[in-house]
Parts: sequence; C-alpha cells; structure tokens
Amino acid sequence: MRDVAELNGDGIAGELRDAIHALNEALGSPVSFRPVDWSVERREASPAAGEEGVELTRALGVAMKYPTVTQTVSPNQVLRDALGLAVIHRPCRTYPGVSSNYTGQIDLHVVRVATGGTYEDAGKRLGYHSAVSIRVMERTPVEHAAHFAFRLAERQRHSVVSTSKYTIQRAADGLFEEIVDEVAKEYRNTEHHKELFDSLLAKLIIHPERFDVIVTPNEYGDFLSDAVYGLIGSIGLGASASYAFTPSHQPCVGIFDPAGGTAPDIAGKGIANPSGAIEAFGYLLDYCGHRDLGRRLVDAVHDCIASGEKTGDLGGTLDTMQFTRAVIARALPPV
Repeated sequence: MRDVAELNGDGIAGELRDAIHALNEALGSPVSFRPVDWSVERREASPAAGEEGVELTRALGVAMKYPTVTQTVSPNQVLRDALGLAVIHRPCRTYPGVSSNYTGQIDLHVVRVATGGTYEDAGKRLGYHSAVSIRVMERTPVEHAAHFAFRLAERQRHSVVSTSKYTIQRAADGLFEEIVDEVAKEYRNTEHHKELFDSLLAKLIIHPERFDVIVTPNEYGDFLSDAVYGLIGSIGLGASASYAFTPSHQPCVGIFDPAGGTAPDIAGKGIANPSGAIEAFGYLLDYCGHRDLGRRLVDAVHDCIASGEKTGDLGGTLDTMQFTRAVIARALPPV
C-alpha cells in the first residue's frame, strides 16, 4: 500500500474527498491517504500550511488534490514552483450520455508545459496608455513535456502535434518548436508535425477526432484544455495530472486533481459531480502501479454516465454518493 498526500481544499472538496475515500475502500485500499488541511482559511492564517502540503507531497512523490480557492496566493502555483512541476496532462474523451454540440468521438490528450509563457510575469504598467510583460520559454520543461508526449504516443496513441505561434513569437515559440523537433528524432516510429495555434483551434472545432496528443506551451495549453472539455460537454468532467521529472525525463512527482473548481453555490448539498475527481484518482492509481485498477475506474465512470446513471448537472437524478456507489458497482470485478 502506497502512502499518498491528500491536499484538502474548499467548496465541494469535502464531498469529493468522501467519494474518493469510499472508492479506495471498496477497491481494497490500494493507497493510504495522508491528509493536509489546505483550506483557504488555514493557508491564509499560516504559511506553514502551504509548506506542509508541499513537503509531504515531495516526500511521498504523489498527491491527490481537491479544488482550492485562490485568495492572495495560488495553491497550484505554489506546488508548481516548489516542486518543479513541468508538465500538466489533461486527457479528454467523449462521454456517451452527455449532451454536447459535437456528436463525434473525441479521444485526445493535451500536454501543457506548466511553466513559462507570459504566466511567469504579471507585467508592468507603463504610464496610462501601455503595459508590458515578458514571455519566457525554458529548454528543460519543454524537453520534459515533449518526452512525456512522445512516450504517451508510443504507449497508446498514434501521433503528436506541437502547436504555438512560432511564425510570430519567433524567439520563444520558435525555441519551443525547435526543442520538440529535437526530441521527435528520438521517437522515429511516432508521427509528428506542428500547427500554428490559431489554425489548430479551427481544425479542432471542425474535426477534433483527428487529434491524438497535443503538446503546447503554458498559456496555449490552458486555453486548449478548457476548449476540449467544452467539446465533450462539461469542464466538470475533466481530470488533470501534473508532474515533476528526473533529468532523464521520468516522472518523479505526480499530483492528480479534478479540472473543475470549488463550486461554492452547491457546496455542502451533496450533489456535486465527482466524475473528474474519480478519473483523477484513476490516473493516480495508474501512476502508483495499479494500471488495471485505474483503467477500470475510468471506464466505470464512462459506463455509468452512458447508461444514464449520472448526477443532476448532466440531466440525471443521482447525488454525489449515489453516483460513487454506481461507479463502485461497475469497477469491482465480478465474483
């Protein structure tokens, strides 16, 4: 049994945590949670709370994180900076049974460089009429992202697309594409081509089923992640994984969380959709060596929703724990 840091947050975080604990117990407790109170009240009252979460995650190498409020400091940014998280991975797959404008089948992965871009610099006002910010692109995080994308493609996909505005941002985005091209030479059995980001968005809206793995700089990946979840009908269905790496580009720290937010309007009502958290837990189990168990869990979420067993936000009648029990029933092997 592997110990896992548990970063407990705000809003619906408690309900999502209860769902994950029920799942973990039903599956035979493949992991043991070590909780940290990461609520905004505690983080704002004591800087030690943030440090406690970082140090426990560093020591254990893996964490399950729940939605957190950003007040003065972003908890996600704290984790990225302190742990050297270089890559954010967002899988996106069509959910049968969820209403969406696009009716085809989507099964793609967004691999986002977690640092750099314009997010590193809040900028500076230059008098009344102007402002400026610096755009940063660093070789090592891009190398990690590129290797992660190509290894993902080798394992279960077909092709990698790198995307940026390399014809305009010739220095920063040009360096990004240059590095991805260099890494691509190590994966000769995997197809790779690059797309301008605006062109890719148009193609993604028209034919998203043609994309497998997309690797992209920081802010582009932020935009793209929400866009692809919009294509499948809800950002609340998304799960996210963030990784730090060894010098040989192997993940050494993994943090897993639902892509959705704290949803304060429904917090405490027991009706939150735990799908994103459950999928994130499935990816955590995979990372911890329980690949088959993680896969069964992710598939069980999709099977439940496809059969009409879903929460109210998706047009169903189940509350948080009722949906969780339905997932458990499908994830457990038949006796």
